[in-house]
Amino acid sequence: MTVNMATIGFTKTNASGFFERIRSSGIKKVVDVRLHNTSQLAGFAKADDLAYFLKEICGVQYVHQPLLAPTDDILKAYKKDKGDWGVYEGKFLGLMADRKIENRLKPEMFDETCLLCSEPTPHQCHRRLVCEYLNTKWGGSLNVKHL
Repeated sequence: MTVNMATIGFTKTNASGFFERIRSSGIKKVVDVRLHNTSQLAGFAKADDLAYFLKEICGVQYVHQPLLAPTDDILKAYKKDKGDWGVYEGKFLGLMADRKIENRLKPEMFDETCLLCSEPTPHQCHRRLVCEYLNTKWGGSLNVKHL
């Protein structure tokens, strides 16, 4: 089974650009993979507001899934302390392995789903790492598009 999914970041974009990318992608659900979903980085991205906007503008369900987020310690070491991406990546991959996310989730849960995080691009963002990790564990069943 091939699962079509996407990822998106909300910083360095405005609300119209963000919601239009979601709407035109054909996804049915946004899974917020931020640890803290009340960010002030973009006013439209706070949990309650985001759930409302996604439903009303795009007809899309919103789910917060902190199981797919780094811990506060991992985040702080990278963001606040300006840590090395390679160290962050290694720690986060280890965290996903420790959590055994591939056993707690199923590929079909991600069909027509978009993982949301704050980073504008997937290159140095944990949403990409989640997709790559799960794709390795699930035999390449995820077809991922970065919006």
